[in-house]
Amino acid sequence: MTQARKDNNKVNTMLGTLNSDGVTPTLIKADPSTHVLVITDNTTGTDQSSVKSAKRDDNYVPALLVASEADGITPVQLYVNSSGQLLIDSN
Repeated sequence: MTQARKDNNKVNTMLGTLNSDGVTPTLIKADPSTHVLVITDNTTGTDQSSVKSAKRDDNYVPALLVASEADGITPVQLYVNSSGQLLIDSN
């Protein structure tokens, strides 16, 4: 399982949830020279699991949850692919 990395002040890096299984915490990556998130415009896929609480790595660091665009309230998992790319839909 992927573990959140920590900086010198013990602050955790961000984790998303692997889109292929909907449960595995996965690192979200950024370009080291531009410091922007590495993304892929991926509009395919389905919900893999219901969200009762954020998925956690072995150190209990939670993956990110965001509010659903459908109602602005329901928590949904932030999906990341196996390359650490945040999945977006720009359509």
